[in-house]
Amino acid sequence: MQTLKRILKRLRLFRRAHYTDIEVALFLLDEMQNSGKLHGYKMMHLKCIQNGYVVTQEMVRQLMHVIDPEGIDQRRRHRLCRTMYHNLGPNFLWHLDGYDKLKPYGICINEAIDGFSRYIIWLEAYKTNSDPKVVAGYFMEAVKKRQGCPARLRADRGTENGHVKQMLMFMKRTGSDSYVDNCYLEGSSNCNQRIEQWWGFLRKHNAQYWMDFFAMLKDMGCFTGDFLDKALIQFCFMDLVQAELDATVNLWNSHRIRPSKNHNVPSRRPVVMYTCKELYGAQDYLCSVTDDEVNACLEECTPKGPFTCDETVFELCSLLMEEDDRQKPHCAEEAALLYHFLRDKILNDRAWNIIAATHHGTGLYFKMNWRMTHYLNNYIQNNLKSI
Repeated sequence: MQTLKRILKRLRLFRRAHYTDIEVALFLLDEMQNSGKLHGYKMMHLKCIQNGYVVTQEMVRQLMHVIDPEGIDQRRRHRLCRTMYHNLGPNFLWHLDGYDKLKPYGICINEAIDGFSRYIIWLEAYKTNSDPKVVAGYFMEAVKKRQGCPARLRADRGTENGHVKQMLMFMKRTGSDSYVDNCYLEGSSNCNQRIEQWWGFLRKHNAQYWMDFFAMLKDMGCFTGDFLDKALIQFCFMDLVQAELDATVNLWNSHRIRPSKNHNVPSRRPVVMYTCKELYGAQDYLCSVTDDEVNACLEECTPKGPFTCDETVFELCSLLMEEDDRQKPHCAEEAALLYHFLRDKILNDRAWNIIAATHHGTGLYFKMNWRMTHYLNNYIQNNLKSI
């Protein structure tokens, strides 16, 4: 080894004595024009070594401070360079999506939000958010209320949005704006950023409470996820969840949104931005529709209706509440007591008959006495396989 070192010294061959600062700087400039701008100084130093440059990590670090100070600042804050959202005015673009965090318990949520003002157009809880006729019903009720439709609408590629897409294209078929042929935008959820961001607010201020509450019922062994348990959750809790969603909408639409670094996005209360667009130098892009167009579309929609769960289960539960002189619950604790009462009454009453059946491939066993049987007779004949 000593002999090798003497030979290298005599030939003036040193590993680190001759650095190539100028060449390295030019190499770094070239790398900053592509994905190399995402590298830190250690990874960039390794890339320099692999390309035959003799340089220290400290030299690479100093050169990167001079060449790309903004990139270093972004990496230091561990922040991505996000795209800037831009919306021209109220009703220019609505964002539509479904929320499935409560779907395992039978409660499905659907929402639309105005992209410019972040004003909530609708927020509905129901026993399904995958039926295209139900989602179209939400959309057409909003259109009927405003006597117009948005210039554009963004949603994902789910089949539940198919009717909305066709109805929007139908109502805009004679439009004169430049978005007639491109009025419906569809793509992945990360492109639907306005509503995806709002789901975080909903979970923090509302949905997390119900997720924890229903998870507690599941941990207690009082919820198995079958058809009956989901129907009872819908019967007992749906109205409470909807009432809280309505309160959350009122809270959001009237709260003050802080100024953003994105100067294309206004800040203030959503209800003010949606109704007083002149304050922000914007215009309302609502496209007028005729009553005939609205009525034609409404004929293809399915409204929510009075039954929050399966109609037969709803009538059965209403009968049991009437016999026991029970009232509708006004809070989660009262709803939980009603849920336990109805569940125990249906599953444990063996006075006369035990009816075993299968509902849509899922095991469902009703245990109930003779006075309940006539309420289920038609339902069993039409929906359940006889055993």
